[in-house]
Amino acid sequence: MWIEKLSAGVLRVLTPIGPRYVRPTTLQRIYLVWMFRHFSRLPEQVLTSRQQRLVEELCTSQEFVSLLQSNGVEEVPVIGTVERLEPMLLDEPHRRRPVRVADQHSPVADQG
Repeated sequence: MWIEKLSAGVLRVLTPIGPRYVRPTTLQRIYLVWMFRHFSRLPEQVLTSRQQRLVEELCTSQEFVSLLQSNGVEEVPVIGTVERLEPMLLDEPHRRRPVRVADQHSPVADQG
């Protein structure tokens, strides 16, 4: 399988608008096969700066390809997947106002 990836593999880049497939050069494919030797999918944040530059270069080269034939079967092996998704914004937890210790002038203290 790695022979097919080396000879004709593509890189899948997951973006907010959907997956994109990029055709790297032979040397880039060799590096990508090594990069994805243990994982098939990596978030962009865990890549080294060199690896991030390579992904950026591939994405800006506009060498996007289509993987589907007319019958919907993949014709090109995928070397690996880079997740270039925007980090999800988590709702800030609702903060409670700090609880104050009742002082002598509060209505609670006067009831006792």
